[in-house]
Amino acid sequence: MSITPPQHADMADFPVQGNDLLVGGIPLPQLAQRVGSTPFYVYDRRLLSQRVAELRHAMPPDLKIHYALKANPMPAVVQHLATLVDGFDLASAGEMKVALDTVMSPVHISMAGPGKRPAELLQALAAGITVNVESFHELETLAQLSAQTGLKARVAVRINPAFELKASGMKMGGGAKPFGIDEERLPDALQRIKALDLAFQGFHIYSGSQNLKAESIIEAQQQSLDLALRLAAYCPSPIRTLNIGGGYGIPYFPGESRLDTRQVGTALGAAMARFKAEQPDTEIVIELGRYLVGEAGLYVAKVLDKKISRGQVFLVVDGGLHHHLAASGNFGQVIRKNYPVAIGTNMRGTALETVSIVGPLCTPLDILADKMALPIADIGDLVVVYQSGAYGYTASPGLFLSQPKAEELLV
Repeated sequence: MSITPPQHADMADFPVQGNDLLVGGIPLPQLAQRVGSTPFYVYDRRLLSQRVAELRHAMPPDLKIHYALKANPMPAVVQHLATLVDGFDLASAGEMKVALDTVMSPVHISMAGPGKRPAELLQALAAGITVNVESFHELETLAQLSAQTGLKARVAVRINPAFELKASGMKMGGGAKPFGIDEERLPDALQRIKALDLAFQGFHIYSGSQNLKAESIIEAQQQSLDLALRLAAYCPSPIRTLNIGGGYGIPYFPGESRLDTRQVGTALGAAMARFKAEQPDTEIVIELGRYLVGEAGLYVAKVLDKKISRGQVFLVVDGGLHHHLAASGNFGQVIRKNYPVAIGTNMRGTALETVSIVGPLCTPLDILADKMALPIADIGDLVVVYQSGAYGYTASPGLFLSQPKAEELLV
């Protein structure tokens, strides 16, 4: 008896016209002509807006949604999201510049990261954004800068909780971590903030990312709210903001299913009601990156050559791991698995062939798809990698082997 292998989740967000994928209502070949070259990343503003609207419908109405720029800091994308979300979370001064160029108020912007340089802290202080402090040394440095400038630093404490986000792609809390201050040391940190007379804002608890299990996210969110309640008695002032992180994942690989955000939202609503019975004035925030932008983006490359080596068909394209490290399997995968891929100029093709799609780099690691059954493609066709809106362009070694860079656009 044959066993059907698991398939990718349905990629139906981008419609098809004739044989061509449509992006922003534009047939893919026409879009490539508009860009002027391949490869390129393209992000669909309709899908960005739709994702935020759907998320708001699933989440409690008084929950605030922040976008984490590290997922995709392209200025046009950030400008668009600034009109849709309630705040931004940053990981560098470079991202701060992009964020401050939008309509988002600095009051709704925060910065995290375990190695903030004094110059970055000074920039954050001058901009009036909230700094999520991650160590006692960082706290003292920020206090010194506040004293030197006469500007009162807005600080939240990033907590390294004792718990972790189970079944997450990357665990950023629990155990020994470079992120945040261990929860057992929080009373001392809060006492020090009071002594330094800094503007205490609240807590940041980010325990993990890329999670598709609603039960795990629900458990971590409940634990985050409980932890904040336990720490409230030590706070130098009421908790103004509680960022309980994100962790909401998207399906990349065969056999993965989409996260049930309604289940998460229902449980979070009940947990927030219990929390607000004791802390009614606290603003509760979730911080999402990949979940907001990942499925709204595509990576597009052109077939340069088609060759057969000892019976295996290879499509050689003009893009690869230097533009899309994650799709090549070299960005955290232990065992390489294929992203969802399509022939964007032969979407309705019924004749299939098993191909490996490789890039132009002189390394066997440059693989975008390995032995996938796809509609027959030829030189000049356009290959599309789905789920490419997050951790793509800026998370890849763009200077590797001095290949041409990829373009980016929002349509």
